This record gives sequence, structure tokens and C-alpha cells, in this order.
Amino acid sequence: MSNTIHEEITFQSTPDRIYHVLTDSKQFSEMSGGAPTDIHNEAGGSFSCFGGMITGRMIELVPNERVVQAWRAGNWDPGVYSIAKFELQQKGSETILTFDHTGFPEGQGEHLKGGWTENYWSPLKAFLG
Repeated sequence: MSNTIHEEITFQSTPDRIYHVLTDSKQFSEMSGGAPTDIHNEAGGSFSCFGGMITGRMIELVPNERVVQAWRAGNWDPGVYSIAKFELQQKGSETILTFDHTGFPEGQGEHLKGGWTENYWSPLKAFLG
């Protein structure tokens, strides 16, 4: 698998609601089962989720449209970051989340792809009801 993950996930929700779950500490923590979360939702702001297992910086925030993060797992070598981009598009009563994750360490793709589903997409669908 290459060092790129591309997914399109459909949610029964609005871009506004999904954007706020991704950028609000309290909502993200609730969505992720209560794991400690600290999100500073401004460009350049740091974030830490899943009790510090995932950390990084907010690179770009376009309300209800796009979140781009410099993203890293806690077990990666110091200074190694990837780019995680979440783009939101309303389609009728649904939102299509187009997700691209690039630049992660060699050999991590399969594990990361499973982690996105298990720790983000499935809990997010359940949280949004």
C-alpha cells in the first residue's frame, strides 16, 4: 500500500455538525468514547486526542468545509508528521466527507486505514445518530 489513504464516507448529518465534532475538544472526546482530548481550533493550534496517542497542529480550518492537520501517531519517530485532510460537502440531507491522509511512514498504511474506520468513521456515525 502506498503512503496515501483516500476515502469518501457518507454521513447522515450536516457539514456544520461534522466540522464541529472534528474541531471541538468536548464533542470529539464524547464521540471517541470519553478519551482525553485537547483541540485548539485555530490555524496553527495544537491538538491531542485519544489521550495523547494522536497529536499535531491545525494547518487550515475553513468552517463547515475543510480541516487540514499536521498529524502524527505517538509511536512515530520524533518530528515525523503526515497530512490529514477532511473535506465536507453537503449532498441533500447527507454530507460526503472526502478524506486524504498522506506522508505517513512506510508500512503504516494498512494499520492507519483500519484505525480511521475504527476510531473515527464508525464512532462518528454512531455519535451523529
